[in-house]
Amino acid sequence: MKSIQNILMLTVMLVSFNFCNAQIKNAQTENVKIYGNCGMCEKTIENAGTLKNTSSVDWNKETKIASITYDSNKISKDEILKKIALAGYDSDSFLAPDDVYENLHGCCQYDREAKTPIKKEMNEENKMEANHSEHSGIASTKMQKVNQLDAVYESYFNLKDALVKTDGKEASAKAKELLTSIDAVKMGELEMDVHMVWMKVMKNLQNDATSISKSTDAKKQREFFDTLSESIYELIKISKQEAPVYLQHCPMANDGKGANWLSKENAIKNPYYGSMMLSCGKTVETIK
Repeated sequence: MKSIQNILMLTVMLVSFNFCNAQIKNAQTENVKIYGNCGMCEKTIENAGTLKNTSSVDWNKETKIASITYDSNKISKDEILKKIALAGYDSDSFLAPDDVYENLHGCCQYDREAKTPIKKEMNEENKMEANHSEHSGIASTKMQKVNQLDAVYESYFNLKDALVKTDGKEASAKAKELLTSIDAVKMGELEMDVHMVWMKVMKNLQNDATSISKSTDAKKQREFFDTLSESIYELIKISKQEAPVYLQHCPMANDGKGANWLSKENAIKNPYYGSMMLSCGKTVETIK
């Protein structure tokens, strides 16, 4: 009787997995080794890499092999593996951050000794790429990857300029452009440290930009611009840019609590008050 129940359960799981895959368009399936130990690991790995109508992951704790099915027009295998790495699980392509791995449950802390040579090998490869770029006059791989966030930053600066003019209609339009720039970011092309911050702030960026885009009231838009600026600061701080960016502060904004914004210029042009107090504030940090 028990064996029959097991067979039925396996059948249900198989049907469910096939149904999920059927919902993924442009489906591409690859098998990848992901390191882990137990059923708890299995649940975490599969949840981290599974996105509705975009990707699904089926990991076998015995073989350590994950069958990854994904819509190649929406996401890449590397993006999925990065998500899994950020959840604490190494693959042969991406290593989990040490602090995330150390916070895994004791039974989930798999042996990482075999991963050390791979990490070293990846570092050597990056050095070779950098040297090649310097000699060939081509921008480094890291700079190319960081620069794909330029559209996000530029959209933010355009939104800031609209609020400096207290133009709610233009600010709404620029917020929509920011949303488009956010959606266009290819996470798989970000450096791991930038990717980690991107995953942390992306949802907040989308929520604040959406709220600004739905209003033409500059006063209301400025409430969301405050928290939007905090997320952009976290991102630009880790990704860095060729030109300096200035973190500026207005002590009067946010009902006297103060609020920050980012600018490409050191001169103060206050987006929280516009012409009312255009020069109110100061530069508190230069990000290079």
